Amino acid sequence: MRHERDGSAGIGPYEVALLRGGPRAAVTTAVVELYLRGVVEAGRPGRLRTSGSSPEEAGPASPPPPPLAAAVRAALHRPAGLPELPAGPGIGRALTGLVRKVRSAGPPRALPPHRGRGARTALRALHAAHPLPVGRGEVPEGDVTLVVALYGEEALRLLVPRFALRAGLLPRVEVSDKPFHRRAPRRNGGSGGSGFSCGGAASCGGSS
Repeated sequence: MRHERDGSAGIGPYEVALLRGGPRAAVTTAVVELYLRGVVEAGRPGRLRTSGSSPEEAGPASPPPPPLAAAVRAALHRPAGLPELPAGPGIGRALTGLVRKVRSAGPPRALPPHRGRGARTALRALHAAHPLPVGRGEVPEGDVTLVVALYGEEALRLLVPRFALRAGLLPRVEVSDKPFHRRAPRRNGGSGGSGFSCGGAASCGGSS
């Protein structure tokens, strides 16, 4: 992925995520890569944990995880939620190295929340070169982390929706359909209660 004229030369998915959404976006991209490798999974709702597998078990041809992904996996020796991860010391060091790499890879780039012209130009070029796919089947396995890095929540909903919801990578509101999981309040003797009733999964738009 080389786009010398637009300033996106030499940057990979984690750098792209950092340009787009800052440290949390980069950590989210690392979590997705670890999930695809089979070494991280969703624990209790909104929590992440290691799966018990090692990165080497992903296959002999799999390269070692990048420094940020390795730091995230190490931090998850105890289950944690996504908001807790960027503050971890190992993850903080990996993010600092990532910031240096982004700033040395081309024209000066101000990172979010004050993204500068250089960052916007690089992201526009990357969006043009890698448009958001319509379906999961359009994305090769090796491109999933790049698509997540570029498109954030849109890509999570498309590519790894179940994992993203259970692991807390998407806002809790995205889980939605809470009334669907509740028992509808009983109405006693036509008292005209104001309780919500689903009337079946079709009317509630039940999520898969």
